[in-house]
This record gives sequence, C-alpha cells and structure tokens, in this order.
Amino acid sequence: MNPCRAYLIFGATGGIGSHVARNLAADGHRLFLSGRDETKLAGLGRDLNAAWQSADATDSIQVNAVFATAREQLGGLDGVVHCVGSLLLKPATRTTDTEWWNTIDTHLSSAFYVVREAAGTLAAKGGAVVLLSSAAARHGFANHEAIAAAKAGIIGLTLSAAATYARQKIRLNCVAPGLTRTPLTAGLTGNETMLKNSAAMHALGRIGEPEEVAAAVRFLLDSEWITGQVLGIDGGLSSVYVRSA
Repeated sequence: MNPCRAYLIFGATGGIGSHVARNLAADGHRLFLSGRDETKLAGLGRDLNAAWQSADATDSIQVNAVFATAREQLGGLDGVVHCVGSLLLKPATRTTDTEWWNTIDTHLSSAFYVVREAAGTLAAKGGAVVLLSSAAARHGFANHEAIAAAKAGIIGLTLSAAATYARQKIRLNCVAPGLTRTPLTAGLTGNETMLKNSAAMHALGRIGEPEEVAAAVRFLLDSEWITGQVLGIDGGLSSVYVRSA
C-alpha cells in the first residue's frame, strides 16, 4: 500500500480533475483543491474532507497564494496536478487575438506558473508534477490551431522541466488524452453524429472516459522511476491507424 501523501490539484472541479481528486482521496491521500468555481470547490471539499482555495490559475500571484496555503495546511506537498483547461475549436483565420491569448494563458501560462512554484516547493525532498496535454498536440487535427499550440507547449514544458529538476528528485510527466467525455466536451459528445465520427477516429472505436485519464495521472504520481514522459491516453488516436474493413 502506498504511504499517505499530500497532493495539490489545480482544476479540481473539472471532469478529469474531480476524478483525480476522488481517486487520490479513496487511496487515503490528503488533498488541497483549487479551481475558479468556489461553490463547486466547497462541495467537492466537503465530499472528500479536503481543504480548498479558489483561484484563477492564469494569475501567478493567485497560484503562489494557493501553494502557500496548501503547504501550511498540509505541512508540505508530495505532488501537484494541473488539470486546468478550456476548449477552442476554430481555424486560425477565425481565431481572435483575445481567443488566442485566453487559450495560451488558460493552458500554458497556468501550467508554467504551477511548475515554477512546484519546483521550489518540492525541492527539499522531491515529488511529482503531472500536467495535462492533448492528443491534438501530437497529431494534426483541423481547427485545433490554438489549443494544439498551447498543449504542445505543455509537452515542451514537461520535458525541459523534467531535465532541469531531475537531480532534485522532482519528476515531471504529462498525460495526453484523446476526446474524453467531460462537461467541457459536452458540445461534442452530446451530438450523436459528432460523437460517432469522433469515436471512429480512435483506433479502439470509442472516446475516453474521465476515470481512464485520472487513472493515468494516479499512475504517474505513484511511479518513482518515470520522468519526462508523455503518456497518450487516447485509444490509439495519436499513434495508431486502423483501416476500415
């Protein structure tokens, strides 16, 4: 059985983040939760007996404040998970500057702020950081320019930071899901035609479930000899092509 550890989760109330939180709580770990929606955070915190603090992860000052409170309340941290995200599906020619920067800030800037503060927090004894990228960062999909660029940046951030902090026993990895059934993707998964077409793009013939991505996050948190890896939880979407009969 794994020892009880202390984990900080950003984006804890999202479709994937909430499953990560519930998995870790079920394993007996102590949690500190963060996200934008204070009402949802309070409810999840009550359910999991976890401390929480609302914050906008695109603001580095707010990210640092969350880390400070988490360290104080949990007596230090063993790992950090970044599940902050949004979804923008537009070609570059229809993407405004505001939409571009919102996408970059929501995904990449927030991940950078989390990695920067996590590196200082975990420096004394090591630990794990897990970020979320996307299959869209490793395979070209139409109308994904902004989101693919942001998620590809997260892969680059993961690999570089894994090298920088390896000697301090800080492990950095990321998971890259394919289309996953969450509230964020409801506009896609709730449309029967779009769902069928999306499922057909995945070699295994279906889209993902949030608990499958969350299980990969838990695996990377637990695995003490894995760093600098991008784990595709995507039904083969980014690497396998199956011809129709």
